[in-house]
Amino acid sequence: MGSRVDYDAPGHSCTTMLYSADGSRLFSCGTGKDGDSFLVEWNESEGAIKRTYSGFRKKSAGVVQFDTTQNHFLAVGEDHQIKFWNMDNNDILTSMDAEGGLPSLPRLRFNKEGNLLAVTTADNGIKILATTAGLRSLRAVEAPSFEALRSPIESAAIKVSGSSSVANVSPINCKVERSSPVRPSPVLNGVDPMARNMEKPRTLDDVTDKTKPWQLAEIIDPAQCRQVTMPDMDAVNKVARLLYTNSGFGVLALGSNGIQKLWKWTRSEQNPGGKATANVVPQQWQPNSGLVMTNDVTGVNLEEAVPCIALSKNDSYVMSACGGKVSLFNMMTFKVMTTFMPPPPASTFLAFHPQDNNIIAIGMEDSTIHIYNVRVDEVKSKLKGHQKRVSGLAFSTNLNILVSSGADAQLCVWSIDTWERRKTVPIQLPAGKAPSGDTRVQFHSDQIRLLVSHETQIALYDASKMDRIRQWVPQDVLPARISYAAYSCNSQLVYTSFCDGNIGVFDADTLRLRCRISPSVYLSPAVINGSQAVYPVVVAAHPQEPNQFAVGLTDGYVKVIEPSESEGKWGMSPPPVDNGMMLNGRTGSSSTTSNHAPDQVYNVLMSKV
Repeated sequence: MGSRVDYDAPGHSCTTMLYSADGSRLFSCGTGKDGDSFLVEWNESEGAIKRTYSGFRKKSAGVVQFDTTQNHFLAVGEDHQIKFWNMDNNDILTSMDAEGGLPSLPRLRFNKEGNLLAVTTADNGIKILATTAGLRSLRAVEAPSFEALRSPIESAAIKVSGSSSVANVSPINCKVERSSPVRPSPVLNGVDPMARNMEKPRTLDDVTDKTKPWQLAEIIDPAQCRQVTMPDMDAVNKVARLLYTNSGFGVLALGSNGIQKLWKWTRSEQNPGGKATANVVPQQWQPNSGLVMTNDVTGVNLEEAVPCIALSKNDSYVMSACGGKVSLFNMMTFKVMTTFMPPPPASTFLAFHPQDNNIIAIGMEDSTIHIYNVRVDEVKSKLKGHQKRVSGLAFSTNLNILVSSGADAQLCVWSIDTWERRKTVPIQLPAGKAPSGDTRVQFHSDQIRLLVSHETQIALYDASKMDRIRQWVPQDVLPARISYAAYSCNSQLVYTSFCDGNIGVFDADTLRLRCRISPSVYLSPAVINGSQAVYPVVVAAHPQEPNQFAVGLTDGYVKVIEPSESEGKWGMSPPPVDNGMMLNGRTGSSSTTSNHAPDQVYNVLMSKV
């Protein structure tokens, strides 16, 4: 497809490029052959340098490493130090040596919240530097050990392998053991009750959530949450597919008529980050040409067509179909770059290969899956394993597999290397229920656990063996058929919509219902009491905000929904605030506007050799 913009790295350096956490700003840091290092911000649309940062002291013998945090700071490892810049200031903000022991070019990485910084040491170890908020979060992980170290922890480097007083201190474990025993079991009262030994990644969000008891929250009034309706909607054609842009700045909807609409939030005093939010009404976005992204539906029976859509990682391209050819659109101009795969059979699901935007997996109406190379316009492989149309595709780079799901209630596992089928697993349907309706799949962020949704259930699988871990079936306050389910961006929640208009927010580990959102929250009484049932057909989770999601409705409307600002999370009281920084990474209004180093200083917490 070719590149959208070419970047000429300063000094023709070996360069690493990173976005800010909110995806709105692009930076690069590199070192040229002569040892000169460059840290710059780019104008992404033009490929031009917007800002160059100063503060590198001498020529480097290797490549300088860097990272970004809090949408406000840059950190670089150079000259046995860690150097910090404010993104909006060319001059260096501060530097620190982390109490010594760093190599000349230390590697470094922030956690998601920006309150922990991991730095490599000269003796092949790792030091963890923590802000005050980071210390509090870690104390919640190992409360007894950190209580004993409350005083010295902020002033000294502590070896994990050292004295007995720190024997229990360990870095957060982010590894999932693939050999963990998991096997299917009966489902009682909706949820599989057996405890599992499958280890899951522990994050700071986990710590905050698990240390706060919660009970089912019933949200029945619009005042109990925040919501916004997309303007300029087509109230005739239902929303068939819905996506957030990967930057988190927009929402893209595909209607049952094959027309796509894009809404964007702009930067303003009320929304300085320009991210999708329920506090501000976005604008429907179109290029100056006035083009509309419309799929070819010539000769298509739209009532029988299965719309499908996929977005490239960099938001540059979107491909979609609605019973006809697959169209590849440029997201900046809305122009059709190319069309391919004319029916029959029609395409029913689309997925970009995670490592190559030129490779596309296309699920078909005739139950096959085509592995298509856009650049050479050729089907490389045709996969056969389902008995009915393909309704879901999900790649795992960790396991090197593609998992497909179909209207036959079957899950198929394919090798990405050879495209050979490894396994076929039927989902467990209620007694007497014939296989029908779409089955969908989505990988957890660990790329091992798999969320499977069907009108009869949501279920979790260990994809390394395709053993079912848990299953929930409609019951009690949520008895209706399931219309859609999706992980939150941090894979801690599962947003599930139902055909009676209810929306359930589930804990992603236990499938315990955490919050029920009644249709009275987002639908007017006139709509609820109308002759036609209105409910969400599709749910999309914001790519950076775990408590924000959007729903596409059968009446053609799209709504973005968030918890009330006083609650902060679904079904929980708000997390504590420390110096303007919340433990879950959301910052107070003043914390990102100062010109001081992040939380004033990072204290050396521990190191591990």
